[in-house]
Amino acid sequence: MTSPVRATAEQPAAGAPAAGPPARPSAGPWRRALGRLRHNRSAMIAGAGLLLIVLACVLAPVYANAIAHTDPFTSNASGTVVVNGERVPVLAQSTEGLGLGVTPVGPTWDPGNYFLGADNQGRDVMARLLYGGRNSLLIGLSSAVVCCALATVLGVLAGYFGGWIDAVLSRFFDVIWAFPVYLLAICLSVVLLTSGLHLGPIHIDAGSLALPVVIIALIYVPYVARPLRGQVMALRNKEFLHAAVGLGASDLRIMRREVLPNVLPTVVVFLPLMTALNMLTESALSFLSVGVQSPDASWGTIINDGLALLYTRPAITIAAGLCVGLTAVALNVLGDGVRDALDPNARLRGGA
Repeated sequence: MTSPVRATAEQPAAGAPAAGPPARPSAGPWRRALGRLRHNRSAMIAGAGLLLIVLACVLAPVYANAIAHTDPFTSNASGTVVVNGERVPVLAQSTEGLGLGVTPVGPTWDPGNYFLGADNQGRDVMARLLYGGRNSLLIGLSSAVVCCALATVLGVLAGYFGGWIDAVLSRFFDVIWAFPVYLLAICLSVVLLTSGLHLGPIHIDAGSLALPVVIIALIYVPYVARPLRGQVMALRNKEFLHAAVGLGASDLRIMRREVLPNVLPTVVVFLPLMTALNMLTESALSFLSVGVQSPDASWGTIINDGLALLYTRPAITIAAGLCVGLTAVALNVLGDGVRDALDPNARLRGGA
């Protein structure tokens, strides 16, 4: 006679409700925001375009060395190039009075042979465009990171403590805000480009790429710190902050564990927008010859180089201008998508 089957942990007793699958933990706010961002078609297209631009600029040495076989930073006044099966000089003698008395070769539309033509020193414009993009993107992103980091610290301090700390920092913001942005940037660049920056432990030589990074980051600090200060001031009246104070948490712990996580989404939204704005500022400064200095290049310096050839070889200026414009548009669209993804009320406003 067989023994009755006993209920075990693996086999529940007859009539007992079957255990369902274990409940999945709810997604965190950052994962939900990422999911909303993925469903934003405009932001995804902008992000894909931006990624292609960044990859092309990162691979600039590969293009210059393996495809074009050229040095974009060395003059090639006596070189020649094959155009339509005929070998012609890179810089042809001109009677139109173009400054140097020469006319550079125009676009060949051959990726391995002066695709966008040459500038007035015989350098490959396409290779310089990619190398210049590396510097423009690097300066734009680096200055945005420095600006947002410094603005976060100052905005949190001013909004949390208030009193004389808020008064001093707010007056500092007002002084910087009182100057027109480009006028202040040009003044700082003209002064620092000749002597460099030597302030305490900070030593930056004249002509270094770090110099425009610091200048651009400083002039935009108030534009990020002011909104963060207002957000922190609103957080001071929240119940969870009063509870943290009642539990005896220190000011540093409250700012690090309670305040900073609440303002971090705003900082993330500012980052791509400030990158686009800083990149445009760098291009303007380099166009005025007070930004990136030779032998380095940026999209602004390339536009300046092509200005004298605008009527005969417009591809130089147009290509660099298109790169600046397309990158700025992609960053702004991506920044709007990030803002809508991090804002829980975005759907109510018709966002993604």
